[in-house]
Amino acid sequence: MDLRDAKVLVTGATGGIGQALAAALAARGSDVVLTGRRTDLLEPLAERLGGRAVPADLADRDAIEELLAAAGEIDVLVANAALPAAGLLADFSIGEIDRALDVNLRAPIVMAKLAGERMAARRRGHLVFVSSLSGKAASGQASLYNATKFGMRGFALALREDMRPHNVGVSTVFPGFIRDAGMFADSGATLPRGVGTRSPQDVARATIRAIERNLAEVDVAPMSLRLAALFGGAAPSVSAAVQRRVGGDRTTEQLAKGQRHKR
Repeated sequence: MDLRDAKVLVTGATGGIGQALAAALAARGSDVVLTGRRTDLLEPLAERLGGRAVPADLADRDAIEELLAAAGEIDVLVANAALPAAGLLADFSIGEIDRALDVNLRAPIVMAKLAGERMAARRRGHLVFVSSLSGKAASGQASLYNATKFGMRGFALALREDMRPHNVGVSTVFPGFIRDAGMFADSGATLPRGVGTRSPQDVARATIRAIERNLAEVDVAPMSLRLAALFGGAAPSVSAAVQRRVGGDRTTEQLAKGQRHKR
């Protein structure tokens, strides 16, 4: 799909990765519609990129239809918004569980339904879901987050097949550990020796490549992490033991502690 002059809705645009996505899409010639909860960041960003700001809280179920109505006819949806949900399940309240499921999984599904119907009618469009390598391999103290990201992967793969006859593409982007901005960077967690990172700009470039080439899935991580995710899906018990051995459990503990206030 050609992104020049395409209208693109980006959720979670006020986060560091969302800002990189918005900037890269605008530089590609897209007409960006940006959404997020923080109007103090959203409106200046939209103005700088020549786009439009539509504030919305995706945990509010009524806000999703209002957001799509306000955005109008969009050519591309980039579902990037997500809440951190690391930690032991016992430490979450029922309300926090509901909020994570609503923002990380329900909202992208509902937006895909509403936007996808219009795209299918026009036989033009692309749906992108920014997930995580946590949607391919599980880790300790991340059961709720893994649930939302595994669910997104299955949904997107099936939806891709359903939308294929309508000439609408569906892609999922799987970032690993992202430095400088995003959940991992904000948490202050440290990685085991030898585990590499990628930048928000790398995520943006991968997203654009997925749209323009209609790729089903794109990983944004060093080769070692991509292979680890592949191994984790094929041999989860062995993968969990390896994670414990290299100190991955300490990283997830730090992630949970650093992200707790954002649930």
